Amino acid sequence: MKTVRRLLYRDVVVTVMFVALAFMALFFFIGFVEELERLRQGAGPARAAALALLDLPGQFYEVFPIAVLIGTIISLARMAQSSEFTILRTGGLGPGRALGLLSLLAAGFAVLTFVAGDWLAPAADQWGQRLRASGNQGLLQQAGGAWLKDRQPQSDGTERLYTVSVAGASLDGQLERVRVFAFDDQNRLLERWEAPKALVDGNGAWVLLDVRRLRWPNAIQTPDVLEEHLPLLNWQSRLTRSVVSAALLKASDMSTAELFTYTRHLSAQEQSAQRYEIQFWRKALYPLACFVMVALALPFAYLHARAGGISAKVFGGIMLGISFVLLNNLAGHVGLLKNWTPWAVAAAPSLLYLALSMSAFTWLVRYR
Repeated sequence: MKTVRRLLYRDVVVTVMFVALAFMALFFFIGFVEELERLRQGAGPARAAALALLDLPGQFYEVFPIAVLIGTIISLARMAQSSEFTILRTGGLGPGRALGLLSLLAAGFAVLTFVAGDWLAPAADQWGQRLRASGNQGLLQQAGGAWLKDRQPQSDGTERLYTVSVAGASLDGQLERVRVFAFDDQNRLLERWEAPKALVDGNGAWVLLDVRRLRWPNAIQTPDVLEEHLPLLNWQSRLTRSVVSAALLKASDMSTAELFTYTRHLSAQEQSAQRYEIQFWRKALYPLACFVMVALALPFAYLHARAGGISAKVFGGIMLGISFVLLNNLAGHVGLLKNWTPWAVAAAPSLLYLALSMSAFTWLVRYR
């Protein structure tokens, strides 16, 4: 069995990596051409190549399950065409054992997908943002920014609400163009702080620099707005650096840990977290798509060699992979609109395709 495992694993892994390398070469070329369009803004070919390379880990994470499907189909179809798989079946490689061997291989592919998505892609994306920001006045995030909320109990038993606007983050970790609005428990505006720069640490301690502070005291006692300028203002909040960083990112660019932290923050502030919860479960369950892809590929090994050439089977695998990606994305949007349970929305496409593949596999084993 060790010989069978070595033969099967070597052939499948080499083919999958070859397909993934082909995808990466195509994406690098497309990314390089797109980055060259920025030559008018001062970017050179070396920077364009570096930016295209830094985009590859994220693209690898997105496309690797499809590469697993196509590579496994090519490998198994080739073995079936040369009768190698038939000989292995005759030698004792039953359906259950074949499924178990490929499941172990899928576990390795799933670990690689998780590492690429939660470690390599975020680090490469951060370096890419820094490289792009070096030609953009050092600003990492410009359009959109982020809005955050915080609640703090007061000594008199009331609660003070804070709404924070952050335009972006600079290369040195400073927050850009920060505005803080303080409200009482009746939603009446009490204070407004404006600062061109601010710092926040992992414990939620904020330091706002060059602050313009506006205060609206009790209108009966003091009807005027009080304004003052402060060189710095210290503010203790539950908005930590990780929460702010996660809010500045798009949901699709967050790691699993960042999504989990941010969804907990939104839930604690009684804000809608449905979109981020769906993205969290999609991110957490996405590596398991490698099991689904391997299960989809296994029935191709039981097709007769005359039941279409390898090219037809590869085309069918590509169509299956594309349909899986489309259904996965569609399920997220529909789940958000219908307010469905996030984990069920994320798991439904994988469970559906797994059921289809197991049904086809069972039918082929029994009747073919």
